Amino acid sequence: MHSAPTISTQGLTRRFGELVAVDNVNLRVAPGQFFGFLGPNGAGKSTTIKMLTGLLAPSSGRIEILGLDLVAHPVEVKRQIGVVPEGMALFGRLTGAEFLSFAGRMYGLDRETAAKRAAELLDFMQLAGEPKKLVTDYSHGMQKKLALAAAVIHGPKVLFLDEPFEGVDAIAAGTLKSMLQGMIARGATVFLTSHVLEIVERLCSHVAIIHQGRLVAQGSLEELRAGVEAQAPAAAGDGAAAGEKLTLEQIFLRIVGGRRTEQELSWLG
Repeated sequence: MHSAPTISTQGLTRRFGELVAVDNVNLRVAPGQFFGFLGPNGAGKSTTIKMLTGLLAPSSGRIEILGLDLVAHPVEVKRQIGVVPEGMALFGRLTGAEFLSFAGRMYGLDRETAAKRAAELLDFMQLAGEPKKLVTDYSHGMQKKLALAAAVIHGPKVLFLDEPFEGVDAIAAGTLKSMLQGMIARGATVFLTSHVLEIVERLCSHVAIIHQGRLVAQGSLEELRAGVEAQAPAAAGDGAAAGEKLTLEQIFLRIVGGRRTEQELSWLG
């Protein structure tokens, strides 16, 4: 018997005037999945995440998170999810500890628990060395780690991440991956968008691909690979060799119809 999905959408659509940014998307993410949501620039990824997290109202369609209708139960849903949006929107004039304590209090933690978890997170993220440093003086990578810490301080059941590894060094990325895999091991669900397909391939068990606002593929990596291999032989320009197992990048290029350009720029030799 299949368990109810942690995230599901039916006919999810978002229009901006004449532009249909997200067009009739039906997503299904099972409990405990590390789910990658992929697409070219402008495909509708960030718009979809904003709708899934209540930051943007859909033009039509239905969203359910943890079995709850997001429109009907927005506060109850938001208490159980964590979000690291594309723009991190941190409070720059606070210290890291102050910001995390504030985030914990907003999620309903008592003052003592919020402060204790803030200290643990700062230590885990290797941000505890300069306790008086203001968030505005953090590097981009430090701010990414702080945003992730704020998103998990309340122990969310679902975590939404929009490009969490962008601008993060290898050491910090390793810390973030370790924490995310620990959350999955404890039964949480992670919904990730990233342009770094190698990271998605290493972390995610299931993937959906959106292209021009429409969902064009959804399933486990093995299912997507089998579907692509059955439909077409090796495609010129995607780097695939006959008989080799397709990488996620090669699967992605075949599904969205992308090809690496062979054109050369004369002034670059």
